[in-house]
Amino acid sequence: MIVAKGKKVDTFKPGSKPGDDVVTAMLGPTGNLRAPTLVSGRTVLVGFNEEAYAEVLG
Repeated sequence: MIVAKGKKVDTFKPGSKPGDDVVTAMLGPTGNLRAPTLVSGRTVLVGFNEEAYAEVLG
């Protein structure tokens, strides 16, 4: 899972249950899931960062 907040990009490894840090990173200031959210294969991208999208999508 890759979570982008502006220029800051955090990468989280999958686990059986997401920790509080993962959930907090995925949520925006209103408490909703950050947009855009994209699932590509086994990778989830939350938020937008051009370099992260280019890396995952090629």
